[in-house]
Amino acid sequence: MSNPTATLMVPIWALANLIIMIDGTQSLRPVLSGPTMAFLSSRVAFRCVAPNAPPPVTYELVKDQSIPINTGTDLQGNQPASFFLRIATTSGGSYRCRAQTDEGEGVSNTIRLTVVIPPSETRITSVPFPPVAYEGSRLVLCCNVSRGSHLSYSWFYNRRELLPSASPLLQTQGSNLVFERVTPEHAGRYSCMAWSTVQDIKRFSSSTEVQLTVKVYLSKPQISFSISKEAGGFMGNISCGVSRGSPPINFTFLLENKAEGTGTALDSHWVHFKFLIVPGLEMGKARCRARTDVEDVLSEPITLEVVPVGGNIKIQVEYFYRPDYKATAAKLDCQISRGTFPFVTWLHGGSVLPSASQTDFHIPQTAPPFAFADQGRTLIIAELSPEVFGLYRCKARDSYDDAGPWLESEEVLVQIKGSLSPCPKPLPAPPTAALPNVSTPTIESISIAFCCFVLLALVVGVACVYKMIGQRQDV
Repeated sequence: MSNPTATLMVPIWALANLIIMIDGTQSLRPVLSGPTMAFLSSRVAFRCVAPNAPPPVTYELVKDQSIPINTGTDLQGNQPASFFLRIATTSGGSYRCRAQTDEGEGVSNTIRLTVVIPPSETRITSVPFPPVAYEGSRLVLCCNVSRGSHLSYSWFYNRRELLPSASPLLQTQGSNLVFERVTPEHAGRYSCMAWSTVQDIKRFSSSTEVQLTVKVYLSKPQISFSISKEAGGFMGNISCGVSRGSPPINFTFLLENKAEGTGTALDSHWVHFKFLIVPGLEMGKARCRARTDVEDVLSEPITLEVVPVGGNIKIQVEYFYRPDYKATAAKLDCQISRGTFPFVTWLHGGSVLPSASQTDFHIPQTAPPFAFADQGRTLIIAELSPEVFGLYRCKARDSYDDAGPWLESEEVLVQIKGSLSPCPKPLPAPPTAALPNVSTPTIESISIAFCCFVLLALVVGVACVYKMIGQRQDV
């Protein structure tokens, strides 16, 4: 007959041995160290060690829990096993190491390795393409790489790093540089750099520069004309232009809405046309048309007419005074009743003054101090002195005809005999004859009299009404 106690001890002994085996296996705890990120084609090392494990210890590096990579053996104890890898595109994944001794085995911690591909062949594209846009429109520059991962981007404007905070209309969105509303100040050369970083090691790829062109909308065209005498007659020189706008700009000279000439401004904002003109004859309404690929703008019309100098001519003199009422300067205006392009000359005492008809303001270097304005029509005597006193006159002719007749004004005298007196004091009132002593009624007395009159009229009116009522009752 079997012993029940012995029978019971058999499974307990087996369980104890199993616990001892399991405990021996779990006490082997290897530690794996190595990188979590690595550049493609670089060389990295994993190291695995099982502290206090009795040698010999066999190590095995495993990828994704089932793919063996390499093995190593520690014959001395506490010596790590090193595993060197050349990183390929397939090297990314989870890595562990297994340690095995005569007493058991264990599995290390997990390291997840990410493969970083350095950027290459960086270039810039744009929306719209090419990077040409009108002011106020939206434009996007894109930094593209043919290959790369885990990328960051930097932008450069005219070879200086561009900070998005520099302009509220500019921001970076991933690999893009976004201009919400481009302005002429945004025009220039742009480049980008894509880069990846692994353990403070940076690998980058830079693009070539691209030119961003910002086109400016046209201002309202302006038209002007002058006249010159040539062998074939008088030629009108028509100027068409704008104060702002991006070339090329196509200009058309219109006369009575009919095209008389076309021209293109490539490097400037103005073009010029020649047109046969007859002085004294109104040729019609002239305009300039300016056109680009998106705009078509007309100038205000002008009357194309050259009026010869004629009619009356006279000089108007105006003096200027200091605070102490002393005259210090004078302005002489040569007023011509008609003439589109007059050439004006001034004479002082029979001598011709240096002319300034072709300039807006001119001060001759010679004394006395004369100045000219309004294309010579105004003579300014900047300092009054005896040497500038005397008779002045002006004469004018057509500027486009040197052989034309002169129109001369009467002489005027410029001479200051004294200072301008300040405003005179009012003269005393002349004496009046004695009047009889008559009291003047006051406002109060007039008001009382008026109220009494109103009250009397009211009483009389009421009495009349009562009398009329009584007569009707008697009837």
